[in-house]
Amino acid sequence: MPRSGTATSREGQNPRASARGTSQWFAEHHLNPGVAGTSPAVVLALTASATSTIRLGSGAVQLGHRTALSTVEEFGLVDALHPGRLDLGLGRSGGRPPGGPVEPLPDATPVVDGRAPNGLPIPPKFSFAHLLGSPRVALQLALLKQPNAESQEYGEQIDDILALLAGTYRSADGVEAHVVPGEGADVQVWILGSSGGESAEVAGRRGLRFAANYHVSPGTVLEAVEAYRAAFQPSDVLDKPYVSVSADVVVAEDDESARELAAGYGPWVRSIRTAEGAIPFPTPEEARAHVWTEADRALVQDRVDTQFVGSPSRVAGQLEQLGEATGADELLITTITHDHADRGRSYELLAQEWRRR
Repeated sequence: MPRSGTATSREGQNPRASARGTSQWFAEHHLNPGVAGTSPAVVLALTASATSTIRLGSGAVQLGHRTALSTVEEFGLVDALHPGRLDLGLGRSGGRPPGGPVEPLPDATPVVDGRAPNGLPIPPKFSFAHLLGSPRVALQLALLKQPNAESQEYGEQIDDILALLAGTYRSADGVEAHVVPGEGADVQVWILGSSGGESAEVAGRRGLRFAANYHVSPGTVLEAVEAYRAAFQPSDVLDKPYVSVSADVVVAEDDESARELAAGYGPWVRSIRTAEGAIPFPTPEEARAHVWTEADRALVQDRVDTQFVGSPSRVAGQLEQLGEATGADELLITTITHDHADRGRSYELLAQEWRRR
C-alpha cells in the first residue's frame, strides 16, 4: 500500500509506493533556505531525464499564484518528453479564501484521548492563523503574484485545468483554447488537502484522487478523508474514492539510532511554524543545543508526536495503523535527516520491511 512520492528538499524526500510501483513527488516551496523546490515542473523534467520508469509528480503545485494554462503547459511539455509517467498534484496554497457557506462535515470518526479507534495518534487541531499576519508570508505572496492580481476561485481553476487537458475548454463566450503540448497529456491529477474543507470537496465532486496530509496537519486527517469520501461522485477517472495519506518517517537499524537521526525535527518544524522559513535540517548536536521555551514546544508538539521514528518493524507497524485508520489506498512517505546517506538508508530499510510484510 505505500506509494512513494517526494517533497523535494535538502532534508526530505517522500517515497510513495503502490501497486503501480514506486513514484517520487516534488513539493513547491518559496523563500525557505532549508527546502529546495521552487518549481516542481523543472525538477520533474530534470529527474525524468535521468530516470526511465519511476513515476514522478508534484506534491503540490501551488495554484494560488499560477494559472490553469501555465500549469497545463508546463506539465504537458514534460509529459510530451516523458509520456505517461506524471502525477499532477494540485494545491490551494496562496489562493483566494473559500467563499460561501461551509457545508457541514460528515460525522467524524471518534477520537478519544487523542487517538483514533485503532490507536493512531490524532492530536488537537493546529491553527495556522498566526502565519497569515507574518511579514515574511506577505512578502512571499507579493513576490509570487503580479501587482493587483487576484487568484481564480479554486474549483473553477481545477475545472479549467481538466478542460484544457481534455481539449474541451471554452470561454464564457464560447471561444476554444487548445494547449500544445498539454492537451491529451497522460497525467494523473491529484488534489492535495489538509482538512475537510474546499480541497477535499473539490476532489470528491470532480471524482479525482485525493492526498491527505497527516504529516502537515495530523489533527485534521480523519475529517479530510471523510469529507472527500462524502463528497465523492464517480467520474471518467474513478468509480470510487481513492486516497493517499502522508507521514513523516525516519527509520534506522534500531529505535535509538532512528531517534538520533530525527533529533533535528522539532527545531526544523519550529522554523516553519514561526514563519521564519525552513532552516537547513539541524545535526543532532545542533538540535540538542536548541533552547526550548514552552511556547516553542507547544508549536511543534503535534508534529513531533506523529512522526514515525524507529526500527523498520516499528515504523512499518505505525504505517499500517495509519493506513487502517484512514482507509488509505496509498501512503506517501517523507523522510528528513541531516545527512543524505541516512535518508537513503531509511527508505531502503523501510522498503525491505514492507516487502517482507
